[in-house]
Amino acid sequence: MKGLVIAEPWIGKILTGEKTWEMRSRDTAVRGRIALIRKGSKTIVGVADLVGTVLNLSHSDLKASIEKHRVPVREIDGRFKHTTAWVLECTRPLREPIPYQHPAGAIVWVNLDPEISAKVEQQLPTGVG
Repeated sequence: MKGLVIAEPWIGKILTGEKTWEMRSRDTAVRGRIALIRKGSKTIVGVADLVGTVLNLSHSDLKASIEKHRVPVREIDGRFKHTTAWVLECTRPLREPIPYQHPAGAIVWVNLDPEISAKVEQQLPTGVG
């Protein structure tokens, strides 16, 4: 399982379902279930399904989709470079954060060890695929 590192306040908004687009400056080929890592905490706090991306959003597209990404208009009107939306579905917070070893240099993605991935899966309700 891959873990996506996300800063506050964005990860909090994702975990509550308030935010379904994670804005990034480039595309990703990753799809499927991912772990959600709170930046700086060295813990996994949730999971989501990364189902697709929306590329090259214009400023007007970004303003029209604020309810999905929650970036304030004042930031969009500035030098906002995050014009690719990573679309998240089926987001679920974990009951207990799971610590992991954060590799040096990992900024966006972390490849999680199988034992850590198993711990994540154990916290999900039975039948959640």
